[in-house]
Amino acid sequence: MDGETIQLRDLGIGYQTKHGVRSVAEHINGAIRSGELTCLLGANGVGKSTLLRTLSAFQPKTAGEIFIEGRELSTYTDKELSRRIGVVLTEKPDVRNMTVRELVCLGRSPYTGFWGTYSKEDLQIVDEAIALVGIDALSRRMVHTLSDGERQKVMIAKALAQQTPVIYLDEPTAFLDYPSKVEVLQLLRRISRTAGKTIFLSTHDVELALQLADTIWLMTRGEEMAIGSPRQLAQQGVLGRFIQREGITFDSETLAIRIACNN
Repeated sequence: MDGETIQLRDLGIGYQTKHGVRSVAEHINGAIRSGELTCLLGANGVGKSTLLRTLSAFQPKTAGEIFIEGRELSTYTDKELSRRIGVVLTEKPDVRNMTVRELVCLGRSPYTGFWGTYSKEDLQIVDEAIALVGIDALSRRMVHTLSDGERQKVMIAKALAQQTPVIYLDEPTAFLDYPSKVEVLQLLRRISRTAGKTIFLSTHDVELALQLADTIWLMTRGEEMAIGSPRQLAQQGVLGRFIQREGITFDSETLAIRIACNN
């Protein structure tokens, strides 16, 4: 594994209301490494999307520091950030009259200049991103004709075409059937390794995250962020406290989640 691409130091996150700043989480410390798949887990409303939006510079932090490649996030220009951070959001792209390849080409926007003209090199990078995600057969399809799983792969290819060292994904497996969820997370794990990307994603698919993530960030209201491998967090009892409740058990040895069947 490679180095620590992202470092958070005493980070505070929240958002502005008419009564002032509402804090969502404070004192977040941790590092996200390149060449790894890192999954962010937590209950609904705990602040996972707020954290991702803050790391993406979509909203300001309330305290602390965010370093990307050793440089504080706030010192980057918008253009510089567009060449360092790729973001794939939960929302389905409402795109019509555009082919898959044309949409992936939009990932080159930070490099094409005012007129948006694609060079030979740009198009080669687009084709390489399409090939890496394995959607060559879809490249001429219209985006609106794709399944949810196919669309998600296209958005990942677009982020790859952007050639950023960091890719954030907010619930990339939402709306997908189970085989597609597995396929997308396997794809992201493979990309983190083969392309050396720093991939950080939020997900509610706990079982898949435990099987495929290198590192888990577990966000719990009012507590410090728990960070470690699935095995480490299981042995510490952190995962058990998060998962177990009436009718649900967690095996810290096998990382298996079991549901009681009440007849």
